[in-house]
Amino acid sequence: MNRKMTLKTMIQTALVTAVICVLSPFVIPLPISPVPVSLSIFAIYMGLYAVGFKCGTIATFLYILIGLVGVPVFSGFSGGPAKLFGPTGGYILGYLFICVIAGPIIDKFEKKIWLHIIFMIIGVAVCYLFGTLWFVKVMDGYTFASALSVCVIPFIPADIVKIAVAVIAGPLIRKQIKRIAA
Repeated sequence: MNRKMTLKTMIQTALVTAVICVLSPFVIPLPISPVPVSLSIFAIYMGLYAVGFKCGTIATFLYILIGLVGVPVFSGFSGGPAKLFGPTGGYILGYLFICVIAGPIIDKFEKKIWLHIIFMIIGVAVCYLFGTLWFVKVMDGYTFASALSVCVIPFIPADIVKIAVAVIAGPLIRKQIKRIAA
């Protein structure tokens, strides 16, 4: 197996990183939650379709590192260690779980969209679990149940829409990228 990244692969990974960085800061604030609705998870799903599990995961990791050094790529055009290690940092780090859980399934079972949906749901559930445990640890006065009520439950409808759009658009984008890259 060739473990070296080609220039083409590096460029594709950089482009997906850029797309995640551009889409993630835009948010829809919810009055009942300190966690805004962003396009981060959607951008990550699209990255997994566009460049596959390995490069999509690297792109997500690079996005997190870019935000860590202070570039305002996190929700609400924020960045830096305070954001990453603050109350919502667990959700940001949890994006890597989405990649590791959904990415291999998207790659291995390209035609089985129902599997993509199931593993995207599992990935986002693990992201939510990790993020909520982190949130409870960082924020005083929240129980796990109260954190779920403000940090997870309000976001489920938006995440269902993100998954639906991703499983429709993602395979089309993957097909076009394969056609162009061939």
